[in-house]
Amino acid sequence: RARCQPLRYSVAEEAASGSLVANVAEDAGLAPAQLSARRARLASEDGRQRLRLDRGTGRLVVAERLDREELCGQAPTCTLPFELLLADPLQFLRIEVALTDINDHSPFFPEEQVTLKILETSNPGSRFPLVGAQDMDVGSNSIQGYSISPETDHFSVSFRSRTIGKTYMDLILQKPLDREQQAEVGFTLIAVDGGSPPRSGTTQIRIVVLDVNDNAPVFTQELYVGQVLENMPEGSVVLSVEATDLDEGPNGDISYQFSQGVGKALSAFIIDSMSGEIKLTKPLDFEAAQKHELSVQATDGGGLSAICQVLVEVEDMNDNAPDLVVSSFSSPLPENAPPGTVVALFNVKDQDTDANGKISCVLEDQMSFSLRPAYKNYYELVTVSTLDREETARYTLTVTAADSGTPPLTTTHTFMVDISDVNDNAPVFNQTLYTMYVRENNVPKVLVGAVSASDADVGPNAKVTYSLVPALSTQQPACSCISVNSENGQVFVLRTLDYEQVKQIDVLVCAFDAGSPPLSVNVTVRVVVLDENDNMPLVLHPPQDSSPASSELVPMSAEAGYLVTKVVAVDADSGQNSWLSYHLLKATDPGLFVVGAQSGEVCLKRPVTERDTVKQKLVVVVRDNGRPPLSATVTLSAFLLSDFSDVRVPRSSLAMENEDDSLTTYLMIALVFVSLLFLASMAAFIACKMCKRKELKDGLVLYGASNLQSSLAEAATVGTLPHPYCYEINLTTTSGNSEFKFLKPILPNLPPQHVAIGEDTKNGQDFPHGPLSMDDVGPDNTGMLSGPHFNSH
Repeated sequence: RARCQPLRYSVAEEAASGSLVANVAEDAGLAPAQLSARRARLASEDGRQRLRLDRGTGRLVVAERLDREELCGQAPTCTLPFELLLADPLQFLRIEVALTDINDHSPFFPEEQVTLKILETSNPGSRFPLVGAQDMDVGSNSIQGYSISPETDHFSVSFRSRTIGKTYMDLILQKPLDREQQAEVGFTLIAVDGGSPPRSGTTQIRIVVLDVNDNAPVFTQELYVGQVLENMPEGSVVLSVEATDLDEGPNGDISYQFSQGVGKALSAFIIDSMSGEIKLTKPLDFEAAQKHELSVQATDGGGLSAICQVLVEVEDMNDNAPDLVVSSFSSPLPENAPPGTVVALFNVKDQDTDANGKISCVLEDQMSFSLRPAYKNYYELVTVSTLDREETARYTLTVTAADSGTPPLTTTHTFMVDISDVNDNAPVFNQTLYTMYVRENNVPKVLVGAVSASDADVGPNAKVTYSLVPALSTQQPACSCISVNSENGQVFVLRTLDYEQVKQIDVLVCAFDAGSPPLSVNVTVRVVVLDENDNMPLVLHPPQDSSPASSELVPMSAEAGYLVTKVVAVDADSGQNSWLSYHLLKATDPGLFVVGAQSGEVCLKRPVTERDTVKQKLVVVVRDNGRPPLSATVTLSAFLLSDFSDVRVPRSSLAMENEDDSLTTYLMIALVFVSLLFLASMAAFIACKMCKRKELKDGLVLYGASNLQSSLAEAATVGTLPHPYCYEINLTTTSGNSEFKFLKPILPNLPPQHVAIGEDTKNGQDFPHGPLSMDDVGPDNTGMLSGPHFNSH
């Protein structure tokens, strides 16, 4: 998850933006494509992106101008630490880039001109301390030597380093001074660094030769060290310096002042010129500078001076709360994320030191998440148990970072982790069984109720759709008369139901969500058919279709309450619609019989008397209890007999009654048959009349018809024709002159004895006997003559 050893690189300060530092992908063993796929990025402690990672090539390049002196001051080493973060899986690499110094700063002196007052009685070899030049560069690029220009015989320069790592120089008197010969000596002091090419800085030295002042001030310590707590208020005393002078009078009066300082150190301090007490002008900040170096010069009234060094050490206070920097954060988090999933990666730091900078992190009041140390001051926020969005849709995680100071300082950071939905909940019906009611004879597509299911998920995973579950092949097919609306679950009955055929219908309704894959649940919907009074009572006894009709025999000696018969009826309806009651609707003697309203028993209401009619006819009505009620009637016959041996009499009477009914039926059938026969005869008569009328309209007038008739009559008398030929006569109704056309003879010339009427000796055929009339010879429907001896064409 993290490399044990960081990747170390170096780059020169002031490198141009885009300058190559190294190929991180190659050194880390990663392909450039992995950097993009795993969303590689750089994270620094201060959040500034001084370097940039090119994901396409894996090259680490300079993102902005890098000034070593600005970033690290005069520290011997300057390192930029940062992490390379990779996702999927989470991994980070520690990278350290060292900034190498270049000689980009020239030495400089604190003052452009330094004035020294030296007694003319000073001995050769006397040293006069000077504040050396400063160079922001380090190492070989720092100050390497001093020189005097123009060269002089009176002075030389030497420099030395002190315990705090700074270099200081002394001006050494090489030749005695003589005020009377030369009251002032002036030259240029040059400081040269070791860069290539070297840089230099100068200051002007002015030596004022004083008259005899035998003793210079002497500090009690060459180096004063003081400790001060940071954030101490303005005016707080840091320490006091003290110098003594053996001279008396004005030459023994000593004044104190700061000679030179480094950077902004002097602005935080002030010294009392008379007492040497050093005070603060503003609070110090340990995080800005842990040490301050001051130079204090003590000068007597004769102009002699001495310099001491003051080192002010700033002691840390717990004045900085920890900083929590989030490197990565994943939200929303799917609810099916396994335990151990990294939600966030962050690091904590504290600018304080020691115990004040020791940080501990705590996750408050959470059972589903925990903190896990990752690398150095990095922590991972991970899941420790399964998540359920339906139970908690958002987690508010508060991480508290506290240092070990007294009192401890804390920093809190809140992570709002949203849990995204996964289709892990099936729909749930609000009832385990739905019972709906519909009255029989309902109108089609009637709404009988609705089912409702809810899904604890959200979005598409919670959209519920309803459908009927098809029956399994081993079961009966699903009822086609039930339908459910897929959107709102409303249940409809599609066709009219009959309670007597089906009393209830059980179907399975499935509710499924729109997740992937969808989850579903089934519920039974029971549609109960309510009975309507749509069936009239059905009489089972006595049977109504029997022939002859049922008759009961009642003895004349029967007393009141005698059971004559019992009417039995049923009703296909149910409930109160099937409650039947029996009533006597009509009777020959209404006072003789009574019918049980609930039992249907027909009993004698009183004893039978001789005055009662032998044959009694009763009409019983059977009525149900529906609204409105339906009823059926049954007709009963009862015969009052003094002796059961007379049973034949009523039976024959009954047979006669049945025979009368049958005779009436037969008479009706005969009447219908005669009427049909009469109609058919009339139709035939009219048709004949029409045919004869048509023949008369043809206007057939045969030439010599009277002669032909007489000849035919004669031939009929004699038995032979006057001529031995018969002709075919062809006459049309359109012939204007009504001419006969004689064709070839039909019969050959035969002797008279072979032309006897009634037989044909040649063909053995008989001819019709009797006279031939016009009815035998006349025109057919085509207007041609026809007859026994004529062929019409």
